[in-house]
Amino acid sequence: MKKLVVALCILSVTACKSTRKVPDVSGVQVSLQTERFEKDFFALDTMHLNTSLQALNTKHPGFTQDFLFNILGSSPDSAEKDVRSFIGSYQNMYKTAEGKIKDFTPIEAAVKKGLQFVHYYFPSYKLPIKLVTFIGPINSYGNIITPNSLAVGLQVYLGKDYPLYLSEQGQQMYPLFVSRRFEPEYISVNCIKNIIDDLYPLKTDGKPLVEQMVEAGKRQYLLDLLMPDTPDSIKTGYSQKQLDGCYESEKTIWSFFVQNDLLYNNDPNATRDYMNDGPNTAALGEASPGNIGQFVGRQIVNKWVEKQKEISPEKLMKTPAKQIFDEAKYKPK
Repeated sequence: MKKLVVALCILSVTACKSTRKVPDVSGVQVSLQTERFEKDFFALDTMHLNTSLQALNTKHPGFTQDFLFNILGSSPDSAEKDVRSFIGSYQNMYKTAEGKIKDFTPIEAAVKKGLQFVHYYFPSYKLPIKLVTFIGPINSYGNIITPNSLAVGLQVYLGKDYPLYLSEQGQQMYPLFVSRRFEPEYISVNCIKNIIDDLYPLKTDGKPLVEQMVEAGKRQYLLDLLMPDTPDSIKTGYSQKQLDGCYESEKTIWSFFVQNDLLYNNDPNATRDYMNDGPNTAALGEASPGNIGQFVGRQIVNKWVEKQKEISPEKLMKTPAKQIFDEAKYKPK
């Protein structure tokens, strides 16, 4: 495969806004209760821990067990010791979270609105009824979906400049291109992404690159439907400069994949650079975003949807990626 190195132009451009009609979901009834588990956890009486943990479990049934044994990684025999150690080690992080996210109401409202759109488009899907916040180990889960809850690990939403993220240890776990997204505004998007993955588990192993792109694009299209008011930069995970550059260089990006015969390549070693997160896409220059295949797939899906007289989100998600690509006739100008 010949390697074509393309430097993406980063110009300030305004992407064409969709003329897609946004339905009014204000009347869609959704029950969502926020539970600040971390407040009760860090208020535990460590002098009478067994009794306090029992009370915690009574107030947060189910999630307390999930937290202790699946997130904290304790065993029944070591739970009390592990809890004391964790509270001592993470007390400062808890205080930082208290200051960083004083008012959780806007985040709850964004998640709830997303769930209203989920119910509007997928009325048979069983919505979570709880939004649970917690603080787990720094290398633990940021977002979890359970049978009745969306759980959010605030340890990865303390702001991109949080000192632990920028430390040598933090950067080994979360390089800058990852930790720059550790801002509270990403919480609602990541919650709804979990819903999408629950609705339609991703199955792209062994698929050609173009089909992987389209599958990623289908998810981005659905995310646009479920969160129409959220900035595209937050939904894609790209910086605004990277996103603007993608639109400006769309034809060049597509030419790169075509000229290098990458579209039907299913070798993971050849395709992963275009579908995985990273500081950039090396072959497309330092200014490009990682996971650029997501952008290409999104554009292909948008082109295909434009050709449909009417298409439901469910029909879109069930339409084979190859069919979407073949029918879209995508060729950016």
